[in-house]
Amino acid sequence: MLTQLCFASNNAHKLAEIRPLLPAGLTLLSLADIDCAEELPETQDTLEGNARQKAEYVRQHYGVACFADDTGLEVTALNGEPGVYSARYAGPQRRAEDNVAKLLQELRGAADRSARFRTVVALARADGRVHEFAGEVRGHITEEARGAGGFGYDPVFVPAEGDGRTFAEMSGAEKNRISHRARAVAGLLAFLRSA
Repeated sequence: MLTQLCFASNNAHKLAEIRPLLPAGLTLLSLADIDCAEELPETQDTLEGNARQKAEYVRQHYGVACFADDTGLEVTALNGEPGVYSARYAGPQRRAEDNVAKLLQELRGAADRSARFRTVVALARADGRVHEFAGEVRGHITEEARGAGGFGYDPVFVPAEGDGRTFAEMSGAEKNRISHRARAVAGLLAFLRSA
């Protein structure tokens, strides 16, 4: 099994979510840890494509085994939007507050507020092979933001498997038990243990 693995992110929230999920003996490296300061390419029109593109870029340019994720919030009443464009839904500035405000505006008066979070993780191995793992959680969008934890759309997403709280109202450990990212990472870790 690998002893170190790069996660193609400098997002402190994502790193903090994933580190506790990793087995003892596996060191998680961020992009900063490998001196990668450039913006990673993310030009595909699917979550799978973006995750694969970022992981392969890091492996090719930095020579380390790497995994990358892409996550999208897919809202039924908006025909699956914002989806792959979730991070920049309200514009290129990628501000979570702006994205949430736009989402709530788009859903104003909507009877169907069902949605799902979906994460795809791509692992680019040193031998050039790429493996993908997916996770999702279904739920609904609230009418206003609630909670101070989490990030992104967490203040407006209530998972169906929960107790009525948004992801932002849960502790990190509570969210990790049911989150889309945790499920995708669980698939990655199961693969790493069996490889």
